Amino acid sequence: MKTIVPPRLSLAVPLVLMLAACAATPPEAPVKIALPASYAQAQSGWEPAQAMAAAPRGAWWSVFDDPVLASLETQVAQHNQSLAAQLAAYEQARAAVSQAQAAYYPAVTAGASANRARTAGAGAVGNSLSASLGASWEPDLWGKVRLQVQAGQATAAASAATLANTQLSLQSTLAASYLQLRTVDAQIVLAHNTVAAYQRALQLTDNRYQAGVDTAADVAQARTQLLQAQTSLTDLGVTRVQLQNAIAVLVGKPPAEFSLPASDTLPEVPAIPAGIPAQLLQRRPDLAAAQAQVQAANAQIGVAQTAWFPNLTLSAQGGSQAARIAELFSAPSLFWSLGPQLAATLFDGGLRRAQVQSSQAAYRQTVANYRQSVLTALQQVEDNLAAQRILAQEAQQQAEVVQAAEVSLRLAENQYKAGAASYLNVLTAQTTATSARNALLTLRGRRYAASVSLIQALGGGWGAGDTPAIGPLPAASAASQSR
Repeated sequence: MKTIVPPRLSLAVPLVLMLAACAATPPEAPVKIALPASYAQAQSGWEPAQAMAAAPRGAWWSVFDDPVLASLETQVAQHNQSLAAQLAAYEQARAAVSQAQAAYYPAVTAGASANRARTAGAGAVGNSLSASLGASWEPDLWGKVRLQVQAGQATAAASAATLANTQLSLQSTLAASYLQLRTVDAQIVLAHNTVAAYQRALQLTDNRYQAGVDTAADVAQARTQLLQAQTSLTDLGVTRVQLQNAIAVLVGKPPAEFSLPASDTLPEVPAIPAGIPAQLLQRRPDLAAAQAQVQAANAQIGVAQTAWFPNLTLSAQGGSQAARIAELFSAPSLFWSLGPQLAATLFDGGLRRAQVQSSQAAYRQTVANYRQSVLTALQQVEDNLAAQRILAQEAQQQAEVVQAAEVSLRLAENQYKAGAASYLNVLTAQTTATSARNALLTLRGRRYAASVSLIQALGGGWGAGDTPAIGPLPAASAASQSR
């Protein structure tokens, strides 16, 4: 038997195929941003940029060689609540991709109903039973679903990069806080030593006063100096408690259940290896997120363009309707329908054009944000490379200042004991020496901060190793965490 195709359907098929060739695609080429091979702050002898595979990202905090810091960093990845919230946001983005992919497949529905009603006028009461099964499918002729999936995948990639950036930011904040706390510990040790020295000086001055050598003013000056040193020591306790509480929150613990014992050993300031290439910036998760957002915005332009094309829906339905259950599945009670539906918007007052223009403007915005992020990343690396170099020189100079101040203090104390100088000279020398030692420790803290900021600006260091995963804390790590 020869199949006869209805005239309208025979015209619709080639029309659909012709329009399918016009399926929307992302209109913009991938955004490429050239990075310099090196930095302006690179000293002579630095190597040129290397391939990305030669610079893996790992447990960057190991450069400080501090086991307590390493344990705390692991706890951040496992227990920090801000990180857990961002992980949930990433899971939502992945679920959104699955939702978009569901549009590739037809929707199948089933239904059943039972009614008993009285017909108006006739006065008769009757039953009505029905059961039906339906299916509908909208073929992705114009690529709308495909582009929505691409946009969702790019958004999920951006969310994954944001998750990594959140983890890097939290771990950097922890490292900076921990290193600052250790600097405060060193300042507390120095303050204790200073108080002890000032107590000895006060005792010596008081003895000399009792012997009639010094005046009451000298004793008052020595006592004032001691009280000021004790006040400074007390104030350092406030700073340490605040830093300890901040670390507790970062590792997901109440401050009342967390403490870090004091340590008189300062971690070493890591040396910056020669040959850190600018291409390491490609590993920065915030730049990866910005680039993925550009891809998502590009796909959304194509999604907006599909609104110009008609929608084709294929639907089928079948079922049975009867007054009694026994007749529900008999042949006379069966019904079915099958057919395509083609619908298009002929006039919308410029809505579709405005939507396309809006998506194009959103794309340009994400591109500009991406390029600005790259420039900001370059600035951050340059700033901290300069800080590393300059602060190292300043630390050497300050160490010489400390040595000179200590020599001056010894001379002033000897002259005072010999009666060749007043206590005011000793007081001035002691103040200068204490300030010089504090300044050296402050520089140490600034060098720590610059090191952590540089590592963060490079996307998580330059050493080998694997990035700590997010998941349950291993038993061994749980046993070693600080109490």
